[in-house]
Amino acid sequence: MTLTFYWYPKCGTCQKAKKWFDAHDIDYESIHIVENPPTKNELLDFISQSGMPPKKFFNTSGKKYREQNMKEKIKDASTEEMAEWLASDGMLIKRPIVTDGQDVTLGFKEESFNETWLKK
Repeated sequence: MTLTFYWYPKCGTCQKAKKWFDAHDIDYESIHIVENPPTKNELLDFISQSGMPPKKFFNTSGKKYREQNMKEKIKDASTEEMAEWLASDGMLIKRPIVTDGQDVTLGFKEESFNETWLKK
């Protein structure tokens, strides 16, 4: 099984996730999240598969999030609208996103990676 690993190479959290995959010999296809952000439909799938609210997919500590006043915009936005905004700019997306087509993890927490990706 090969995982799809959406990441930003300069992101420290993404680097930790990559290091974890390499240390556990887990195959992954890495996709630069800024150069090739997931599409709106892919994001809708990730949101659905993850069971997390769509607001969790925003990189709330990012410059673009603050510049575009996303905190206010997403308060009353639909899931569709949020997925559209996320797909329009990879810097708005919390990273990394990892998926095998069924499970999805967002960000990097070793415990979550152990539970989700070591059982595969």
